[in-house]
Amino acid sequence: MPLYRDQAIVLRTQKLGEADRIATLLTRANGKVRAVAKGVRRTSSRFGARLEPFSYVDLQLATGRTLDVVTQAESIAAYGEGIVSDYARYTAGTVLLETADRLVVEEKEPALQQHLLLAGALRVLSTGEREPALVLDSFLLRSLSISGYAPSFDDCARCGEPGPHRAFNPASGGMVCTTCRPPASAMPAQATVTHLTALLTGDWPTALQADPRTRRESTGLIAAFFTYHQENQLRSLPHLDLTPGAS
Repeated sequence: MPLYRDQAIVLRTQKLGEADRIATLLTRANGKVRAVAKGVRRTSSRFGARLEPFSYVDLQLATGRTLDVVTQAESIAAYGEGIVSDYARYTAGTVLLETADRLVVEEKEPALQQHLLLAGALRVLSTGEREPALVLDSFLLRSLSISGYAPSFDDCARCGEPGPHRAFNPASGGMVCTTCRPPASAMPAQATVTHLTALLTGDWPTALQADPRTRRESTGLIAAFFTYHQENQLRSLPHLDLTPGAS
């Protein structure tokens, strides 16, 4: 079988047989890959611990008919060590992984931007550098944007009229003008719109200035926008615990 090397983030794993495991990976060069790691559930496995969710690894894989096979695994960064010990980080991290798995649909299709975005979010989450809620909200917006669902927080999402506008509607694609505003649109505070823009663009000095009320309103709008454009809620969202101030 032909061999290839790639860097990968482990999104999820599932048991296969008595000792093997199937790992779903988001690789740097080959997009999403499903690969068998043989014997990793045995205590004598050389790289079992390196193929756990949140791990960032350098892999050698053999191309298979349906599933590739992991033949070598070297750790690049064990992000899980700084994530699984803190419940807020862990629940945010599981949403990050599920989101990447959901948005990268086709296997073996390059998804470099999603890979880099996920790697950066996991690194920041694992160090406690920023609150889990901020990391997650920014990731959701930017991941959706990469996938072609970028929300508009300035010009009207329907007609393009320059903003600022007062109404937000997930089905319309973001902020909408008075003429285009559908019934039951949300009316977020201007501070919330500023915060959402900062999260989308990675403007952390501005994002960090938001007060708890602004952050909560932003989180609700992001969740509504994501759920609408992905049709189904993420399985990991109900377990989310992002108490303000948690690290």
